Amino acid sequence: MNTRGFLSVSAFSLLLTVCARAQPGSIETITNLNTAHCGEANAHHRYGVFAATADSEGFAQVAKLFRAAAAAESTHEFTHMGAILNLGGKVESSELDVVAPGTTLANLKQVVAGESFERDTMYPGFLKLAEAENAHEAIRSFGFAAVVEKQHAKLFGEALAQAGKIPAVDYFVCPSCGETTTGAPAKGKCPTCKNPTAKYVNIR
Repeated sequence: MNTRGFLSVSAFSLLLTVCARAQPGSIETITNLNTAHCGEANAHHRYGVFAATADSEGFAQVAKLFRAAAAAESTHEFTHMGAILNLGGKVESSELDVVAPGTTLANLKQVVAGESFERDTMYPGFLKLAEAENAHEAIRSFGFAAVVEKQHAKLFGEALAQAGKIPAVDYFVCPSCGETTTGAPAKGKCPTCKNPTAKYVNIR
């Protein structure tokens, strides 16, 4: 599945909405949003490459996990973009990094380190500044990402600990905030963004 394509319509609607009500915002928070936007775009790209490697090495379930995380990171990319525009900022252009994948286990080790950094350092720092500056759109976007990166760090950490031999399970991703679950979510509302869980996407 194209993990970027399933977000295109909702992302376009989001951009139209935020452009219509843009307001001045903190230059530093906008800089942080651009940093996060670039990072999530690269994570989406990197995880797609890592998924292909995992498939080629016979780690089909790990490949599915990488695709699920890629879909979530793409969601964060769009929510950060929307927050930048809503705060009156400009989305900076950036190029995707060249990805040179290692083995699946090496890739998992790299990803665990990256997700842990975002969970423990990057997003808490970005959130603290956004809260101090009362930048509500940034607080919302950073908050979504902070919750989901914690989920990803746990899932990838378990995959690494089990040397890639993880149980077969379906992953579902909320297209509004990136919430990532193992198995179909219960009927109701997403615990992170409160949108209906019926909208979650099964990533295969």
